[in-house]
Amino acid sequence: MEKTTDVLLLTTNSSEKQDTVCIFGTGDFGRSLGLEMLQCGYSIVFGSQNPQMSSLLPNGAEVLSYSEAAQKSDIIIIAIHREHYDFLTELTEALNGKILVDVSNNLKIKQYPQSNAEYLAQLVPGAHVVKAFNTISAWALQSRALDASRQAIAKKESPFSTSTAWLSDSYIAMGMLGFFLFVLLGITSLPSVSNMVNWREFRFVQSKLGYLTLILCTAHTLVYGGKRFLSPSSLVWYLPSAYVIALIIPCTVLVIKFILILPCIDKTLTRIRKGWERNPKFSESALNGKTDI
Repeated sequence: MEKTTDVLLLTTNSSEKQDTVCIFGTGDFGRSLGLEMLQCGYSIVFGSQNPQMSSLLPNGAEVLSYSEAAQKSDIIIIAIHREHYDFLTELTEALNGKILVDVSNNLKIKQYPQSNAEYLAQLVPGAHVVKAFNTISAWALQSRALDASRQAIAKKESPFSTSTAWLSDSYIAMGMLGFFLFVLLGITSLPSVSNMVNWREFRFVQSKLGYLTLILCTAHTLVYGGKRFLSPSSLVWYLPSAYVIALIIPCTVLVIKFILILPCIDKTLTRIRKGWERNPKFSESALNGKTDI
């Protein structure tokens, strides 16, 4: 960044002037390209249909009509859409033997039977047509070293290990899915809905989907914290953040639920629910009014 700025300053301050370049068109791209070339020491003259109405042009640039601007330079950059090329037929003599730089791009693939450069060469057969600058946007010219593409080249580490895009995607996806299931649980709890389903369906929604909703919402909050979850730098007055405190109860419930679904415990609990007792002889004697004493 500092090297680029130094080069621009040295170029701008140099007293040696380069050749004059003509730019047809005073739009965003024409103005941006003209400003860059002015800072590189070139003399810029703009060609416009209405020179008096042209504004926002860089300081030091001259604005003339198309015919007058074409006489100032042997290199003419055509920064105009293809639909407005018709006026070039009137400048055939003024453009004869000069270099025309086509910077245009069509909005669609195969929009025209021939490319813009071929069409331009047919309109002005005496000129030398070349293609350039069509892969650079006006935004890239204006932002210079702040352009995102240059920042990406400077960072040579693995994109998979440094990017956190998957964290944000997972955070949003689990949040949306958890909220959807939470709304479904709320609708199922309404008396008008719960009376229309049987006990097995109601138990599946409130139990199985309920725990799934709790897992998704808890994971949603855990992903939100990311690396800051247990980071000492995120602690204020040695107290955890609010979202960490909010995770105590749901994490406790999930840990207890995980213990209860272990096969050794779940099997015993299932037998107890079905009426199993540890000492059936004692229960039978109690029912008959007898004791073993």
